[in-house]
Amino acid sequence: MPVDVIVPALGESVSEATVANWAKQQGEQVEADEIICELETDKVTLEVRAQTTGTVSAIIAPDGTTVGVGSLLAQIEAGKAGSKAAAPEAPSKPAEAPKAERPRDTEDAPSARKMMAEHELKRDQIQASGRDDRIMKADVRKALQAAEAAAAEVPEPVPPAAYTAQEERVRMSRLRMTIARRLKEAQNIAAMLTTYNEVDMSGVMALRSDYKEIFEQKHGVRLGFMGFFVKACSAALLDVPEVNAEIDGDDIVYKRFVHMGVAVGTPNGLVVPVLRHTEQLSFGEIERGISEMAARARDGKLTLADMQGGTFTISNGGVYGSLMSSPILNPPQSGILGMHKIQQRPVALDGEVVIRPMMYIALSYDHRIVDGKGAVTFLVRVKELIEDPRRLLMEI
Repeated sequence: MPVDVIVPALGESVSEATVANWAKQQGEQVEADEIICELETDKVTLEVRAQTTGTVSAIIAPDGTTVGVGSLLAQIEAGKAGSKAAAPEAPSKPAEAPKAERPRDTEDAPSARKMMAEHELKRDQIQASGRDDRIMKADVRKALQAAEAAAAEVPEPVPPAAYTAQEERVRMSRLRMTIARRLKEAQNIAAMLTTYNEVDMSGVMALRSDYKEIFEQKHGVRLGFMGFFVKACSAALLDVPEVNAEIDGDDIVYKRFVHMGVAVGTPNGLVVPVLRHTEQLSFGEIERGISEMAARARDGKLTLADMQGGTFTISNGGVYGSLMSSPILNPPQSGILGMHKIQQRPVALDGEVVIRPMMYIALSYDHRIVDGKGAVTFLVRVKELIEDPRRLLMEI
């Protein structure tokens, strides 16, 4: 009576496997506990062993078949020794000597031996993981993968399709398109240069510390750093009018007033509302104007008129932590001041090294209108007014 060879338990959460390789073919002799075939799951490779000595009478699931736990793999006719009948040899030809078999305790998996032969691997090149130090097919795979990894000099490029899920295509907003167009126009048209200086913020910080509470009580707004720079730039622009001018065809138009653009960051991008006639405004009026413009910008309530007519712009990258940058002109204006982060730095003062709160400031200007002397003069004037804010109050 034939003995059934069935798929054994495959492990927790594993319900099916694939027949990887038959070590014995139909009609061949098999001994009890000898490997008859191998099964592969998504986790391991399993050996299926014969439960009795006999002859493989039928193979039910050939190589590549997907089988479930308990499925019939083959049948063994117990008690019948001998192998599959072979054609008789010529009388003159001596019988071949039987091949010597490896001792049972070092017999490797048949599929492993096949793969080793295909890739010309020796047994001592592979780390065995099977029972009794047997080499399994998975062990050969690991050895091949390790060899490939060692031979690879550079990683293979990841195909573009792998990045598809990490990309998002969003149409540019009207505001972003306008910003991009205007900034590119400034680079294409203007002969833009940038000059730098640094400012000791000790005087302004001391003044704010002394009067910020009284200022807020009287004017209803905080006394910030921007108000000092708006006031200082307004005065410097009147002293160096070419920085407050613009080109119109073949003419240079000099402005005898200051309409200050103050760059404000919003969730949709950077906008530059304009505070008008800042050369005539007090600190309280400037700070209220800045506060109102910032609030309308954040709420999306700015009108086109709010952002037109500026003669000069101030941008404060310091609120985002920028230490130094080169701002881009806001055409048709010929100048823009960049404020930056206040940082404690060692400076030489009266022959001694002291620690001061310092800020780098940058003036980008259109060299078609503004010469280097005018640009440096403007920036030095701003530096003088900020380092001694009493000058602003006394208008000197």
